[in-house]
Amino acid sequence: MKRRDFLTTAAGTLLAGSRVLGANDRVRIGLIGTGNRCMYLARLLDHLPANEIVAACDINELHRFAAVDTVGNQAKPVADYHEVLDRNDIDAVVIGAPDHWHVRMTLDAVAAGKDVYCEKPVTHTIEQGDLLIAGVEKSKRVVATGTQQRSWDHYLLAKELVQGGRLGQVTLAEMYWFQDYLRDPEPEVDPTRVDWKQFLGSAPAQPFDVIKYQRWRFFWDFGGGIFTDLMTHWIDVVQWYMQSPLPSSVVAAGTTHALHDFQCPDTVNASIQFPQNYTAVYNGTMVSSLEDGGIIFRGSDGIMQLTRAGFWVYNESDYHRTDRQLPEPEIVMRSTGDGTRTNLQNWLDCIRTRGVPNANVRAGVEAARTSHLANQAMRQAKVIQPAA
Repeated sequence: MKRRDFLTTAAGTLLAGSRVLGANDRVRIGLIGTGNRCMYLARLLDHLPANEIVAACDINELHRFAAVDTVGNQAKPVADYHEVLDRNDIDAVVIGAPDHWHVRMTLDAVAAGKDVYCEKPVTHTIEQGDLLIAGVEKSKRVVATGTQQRSWDHYLLAKELVQGGRLGQVTLAEMYWFQDYLRDPEPEVDPTRVDWKQFLGSAPAQPFDVIKYQRWRFFWDFGGGIFTDLMTHWIDVVQWYMQSPLPSSVVAAGTTHALHDFQCPDTVNASIQFPQNYTAVYNGTMVSSLEDGGIIFRGSDGIMQLTRAGFWVYNESDYHRTDRQLPEPEIVMRSTGDGTRTNLQNWLDCIRTRGVPNANVRAGVEAARTSHLANQAMRQAKVIQPAA
């Protein structure tokens, strides 16, 4: 979209008919983009109190009808998301559409008086960030992003330990995420049931391609590859813990070694410098899933290994170590919940209180921005130094 289009959307008149929710009212929700991730969110919402899914929108006819089968016949299947936004009985929407739709749909939703839960990354380009923040904050709507670590108990405790100095001076945050797309086939697609023109939206016109439709995250018109899909989660945690919303320089590289049908590289790494005197690095590949993903914070007094399964803190040794074996951990905390569930609950709570969600839009923009900078550095093969 052009800048003036975004500004027009962001400045849209709020609907006067938006409901004021009482403590016992059910939040009525519409789903937009009912693929695998959105339906996972829908199943979690089904087990949270005082909400009801009443619309399921997708450009794939089979997806929207399957969504209704999952959430119940009270949900109306629709093909155009504007039909969801036009309903005065819908309070909020969950957006699970491809990345290039996130800003447009979010701004349209808040202009229609809806609260929003939008999956990460909240933006598709760096330039969209300020426009998204302006539109959301002008609207006074509650917008949460799918960076669920901000609502996960053990991540909150780990943040207290890092910021409280338990690790001493942290100079390095090592991020990694490994997934295996070689052994992760997608189901077949019936192109006659897909509105490909609507899928494309602001993307350039191009023929239907089943791989682009299924693996849109790995094509620049629709997603941003490994950095925006996966690193966004971890860089959000790092920037949150280290109170550093903007890097001072970014360098990155990426190569395709195996997944040659994709446009974005299947193996990447990045080195990100921050003015708060530390470096964050990222390594990732899509052809090997062992060890999954996580972060290691390395400080002068110890290290913390942090994953979605929990965290482990190890004290720095007082003698020189020549082996790779870690000492026994001094602190261990294992996760017992699902941060996505608690993130959705926080969003629902904020809809009632009109508070700011844990995973708020500013944090979402900051995390996505660093991922976009990594892509920019990789694609231009140069060091990027963003302006403050």
